[in-house]
Parts: sequence; C-alpha cells; structure tokens
Amino acid sequence: MSDDEWVDEAVVRPYALTRGRTRSSGSELDLLASVAATGKPVPERADLGVHHRRMLAQLAGAKRVAEVASELGLPVGVARVLLGDLLDMGLAEVRQAPAAQSSSMESLLREVIDGLRAL
Repeated sequence: MSDDEWVDEAVVRPYALTRGRTRSSGSELDLLASVAATGKPVPERADLGVHHRRMLAQLAGAKRVAEVASELGLPVGVARVLLGDLLDMGLAEVRQAPAAQSSSMESLLREVIDGLRAL
C-alpha cells in the first residue's frame, strides 16, 4: 500500500484550500454570478493549486458560482475565494446576464407572486 492510497480529498480542511483566507481580495461574488474562463494562458509564476486548475476546467462555459461549488464538491465560501484568485489573475471573468434573461426572470417572479397572492 502506497502512502497516497489513504489520502482522501475530504480530509483536507476548507481553510487549508484557501490558505486560511475567508474572503478573496476582489469583490464579493454573488451565488448567481456567472463566471467563465478567459482562455488566457496561466502565468508561469501563478500559484495555482489542484482545485484552482479543476475550477478552470469547469469554467470552459459560463457557470454560476453555486454550480461551480456544487460540481467540485466545495463549500461556497471556498469556491468564492478560489474564484476570486482566478479573477485576480485574469484567468476568469464575471459575465453579466443578458437583459432579456433578467426581464423574463422578472416576469416569472411576478407570476409566482401573483399566484401566491391568489392562494
């Protein structure tokens, strides 16, 4: 049995993944913010861990912060910090939702509210 066979990712504490940080240096990311990889090459001096690289692979298409955290099995706070690192390095970007989506979302929410009032 090799030394690596007993190591499981679940053993690593969240604060170890973020090096003790609870917030990223950039702006606070909303759970529904859409984040995508920029496609820029990773700088040679970039200090990217395994989770950073897995996250970059997940961001090939735009995804919400909550989706990224769920798909990687990370707590949302950890995902926010790691995404903040990628944003700071210019490897990821926050994308704004198209106006058409926001207006359709607003109309859907109004319908839900009207339906709840009808009850």
